[in-house]
Amino acid sequence: MQLQQMQDQLSRQQGIIEELQNDVSRMKQENLERYQDLDRRINSGGAPAATPDNSSTGGASNAAVGAAAGAAGAAAQQPAASSEPGDPAKEKLYYDAAFDLIKQKDFDKASQAFNAFLRKYPNSQYAGNAQYWLGEVNLAKGDLPAASQAFAQVSQKYPKHSKVPDSLYKLADVERRMGHTDKVKGILQQVITQYPGTSAAQLAQRDLQKL
Repeated sequence: MQLQQMQDQLSRQQGIIEELQNDVSRMKQENLERYQDLDRRINSGGAPAATPDNSSTGGASNAAVGAAAGAAGAAAQQPAASSEPGDPAKEKLYYDAAFDLIKQKDFDKASQAFNAFLRKYPNSQYAGNAQYWLGEVNLAKGDLPAASQAFAQVSQKYPKHSKVPDSLYKLADVERRMGHTDKVKGILQQVITQYPGTSAAQLAQRDLQKL
């Protein structure tokens, strides 16, 4: 009887181990997919840097990028109210520096740089893009709550920005990953209804049919 009990216990433990291994494999696969998705967006030119709405990447020199990244890091220590008057040239330098950190796969510093940029230039022509890419960076890091907040704020703070449909679609994806399935359908339906004809609406329609 004791032998049978030990065998039953070993079987249960083996089952738990296998379940944990499956969870770890799934998490690794999801993280891999996030990185691959971010790489595809960068390599396909889906990362705006030169102008508010286009998809070209910036051409700032390494010295300028380093200086701007350092300044962005310092700005992260300042209070949220310390915004500066608009200076398109300086704004572009800061934005390009933050985005170059994404290309370098330094997501922690990229997150800090985009946060600093948004505090420093909340009304910049690049702010909507910075808010969206902050969501992408946090998603790549696996910080789902921060990604959800960043994507949600694109439509809240910049409702007329061209990134709103994409940000809402990504928000639905993040909410699905967090298990908030009750929110996902509503967000996907919002994308389809409010932004018909966009690639985000097409993807939302596909995902909605799978739910």
